[in-house]
Amino acid sequence: MVVQNELDKFGLAVKNIRLGEVILEKEPTREEKDKFEKALISLGFEVIDDKKSRIIEKIKTVIIDLVHYHDNDAKKNLSALLSSNLHHDYNYLSNLFSEVEGTTIEKYFIAQKIEKVKELLVYDELSLSEIAMRLNYSSVAYLSNQFKKVTGLTPSYFKQISEDKRKPLDKV
Repeated sequence: MVVQNELDKFGLAVKNIRLGEVILEKEPTREEKDKFEKALISLGFEVIDDKKSRIIEKIKTVIIDLVHYHDNDAKKNLSALLSSNLHHDYNYLSNLFSEVEGTTIEKYFIAQKIEKVKELLVYDELSLSEIAMRLNYSSVAYLSNQFKKVTGLTPSYFKQISEDKRKPLDKV
């Protein structure tokens, strides 16, 4: 909505807008582009305009969308999903991502899953086995090992220290 509002302010007609991507009806002038970019940056957005960076951002968007907004769809084959969404061979995407980001797509995917696990642990609505099932881990032990490898903490200890930091509503 924020991006759409800014586009409207600048009179830039939108063909398509979605998370991480805007396609305009016509190419803006250099001046329009510069003003729009400055406005977005002042609102905390980043404008990406080269082809490689756009592909990297699309990879991240697909992974974030998969992990954070499509529960239990994580069983889909990530390489096939990325290839079909970005219309490139997975090896090309993987090499490009590693080259630009300094990490692998798989490690990025795992980091996103661990962030989702943290979020679900803090909400305290699901058991660890329900979280493992929701994020398509083969077992609670595998989730726990991966969580500890990434964070240095066990899920139960992370949950405990998160609870210690949160105050009950009647104590706020």
